Amino acid sequence: MSSSQKKKISKSEYKQQLRALQIELVKIQRQVIAHGERVLIIFEGRDAAGKDGVIKRVREHMSPRETRVVALGKPSDRDTRSWYFRRYSEQLPADEEIALFNRSWYNRAGVERVMGFADKEEVADFFSNVAQFEEMLARDGTTLLKYYLDIDRKEQAKRLKARRTDPLKQWKISPIDAAALEKWNDYSNARDEMLTRTDFAYAPWIAVRANDKRAARLNIIRHMLQSIACQAVDQRLARPDPSVILPIAEVGIGGLAP
Repeated sequence: MSSSQKKKISKSEYKQQLRALQIELVKIQRQVIAHGERVLIIFEGRDAAGKDGVIKRVREHMSPRETRVVALGKPSDRDTRSWYFRRYSEQLPADEEIALFNRSWYNRAGVERVMGFADKEEVADFFSNVAQFEEMLARDGTTLLKYYLDIDRKEQAKRLKARRTDPLKQWKISPIDAAALEKWNDYSNARDEMLTRTDFAYAPWIAVRANDKRAARLNIIRHMLQSIACQAVDQRLARPDPSVILPIAEVGIGGLAP
């Protein structure tokens, strides 16, 4: 049975499971602080795929001092004249910190590429450098997790429409939204190449089927509990649903929305 055919979890059961998982996240943070660890979690995906919602639930009960959300805006003139990774490297977690990146340096391989904000040479340079950049982070002791949230075209259209009609979601509206559906195939092609070329053994991509927001949130947290070494975590809760969470190395890009 596919994830789209499964019965969706009820709101009450979702809240119960989420609370249990958030308790385990707090255990991880206590360890990160106690041992001076650094954790970097990258969330990429299509527009309206649910990155904000996942990040909100991950950080909800964690220490705001040691948990940072990074969502950089449009690069400044100085940013465009600097080493591409500079402004992202300034936001990397220090000892005792967990950093949650709502989009990251992978903008270059996705939005910037599709929208024409980066030329072919800049994209090629990115692919040439990103492997060394992430390997350097891994060798320096940073735990790096990379999630790509994917939804189908119908679900994206539904969510983008909700942004325009819900007064509490108006802040999410951007000029990029209008191109999300128009350039669906371009985004798919860019996504496929990005995931294929940057799925490294030391920093693998984890795909998330996110049409069901609640299932996506719960299973991302379960995967985090499974992936960040912490003896205090109840491993019975660290069991993500393989129909929702899919390592790209195992499923391939054919398992994502066309």
